[in-house]
Amino acid sequence: MLELDGVRAGYDSTPILRNVDLSVEEGEIVGVMGKNGVGKTTLVKTVMGLVEPDQGTVRFDGRDVTDTPPHERARSGMGYIPQGREIFPDLTVEQNLRMGESINEDSSDLLYEDVFDYFPILDERRDQNGGTMSGGQQQMLAIARALVANPDLLLLDEPSEGIQPSIVAQISEDMRAINEDLGTTILFVEQNLSVIRDMADRCYAMERGTIVDELGATDLEDEATIASYLAV
Repeated sequence: MLELDGVRAGYDSTPILRNVDLSVEEGEIVGVMGKNGVGKTTLVKTVMGLVEPDQGTVRFDGRDVTDTPPHERARSGMGYIPQGREIFPDLTVEQNLRMGESINEDSSDLLYEDVFDYFPILDERRDQNGGTMSGGQQQMLAIARALVANPDLLLLDEPSEGIQPSIVAQISEDMRAINEDLGTTILFVEQNLSVIRDMADRCYAMERGTIVDELGATDLEDEATIASYLAV
């Protein structure tokens, strides 16, 4: 579904990602973990096309999309939930969700019923402006907006950031359900140990812009192993 091969990327003359190799198979939930500043957000933005690689290739569903702009990647089936959610605060919940209809133009399926099943609070508050909702509810809205057009791949950047623990646990559970029920492939970056353990089938560890380890299901059962890549 997704493959990065020797990707180097950064901002202006500042390198962030250094020869990153990463792959996500169809139907997987793959995490990328690491401390602040190791390049996790840059990685997701590079996959989405918001940061252009200096070298290497990005392939999505068998196609080289290294030079493809973000809106075309979205239309081809990438759904993106950015760090900080970035909903439209002055639009209602329903209007925000409609903005997601342009994702995955090859699909005729709009998943409003599924979205409201996963996140019933959004159904209850269709007419409420997104900016007046709590951080956790806004995160649900951001996920739902990316999900409504049935994307092939969901990209989540720090889904737990600024959200109370009980809502974080619920979102982790919802993402597992979305993956299992809809077959949606998911790549997420995170530094919350519980989210990593609850969501990931396997996980890459990053340090200083480089993938330094890959942890399988057995490794993810070892809290100390995960914590060693997250501790300051």
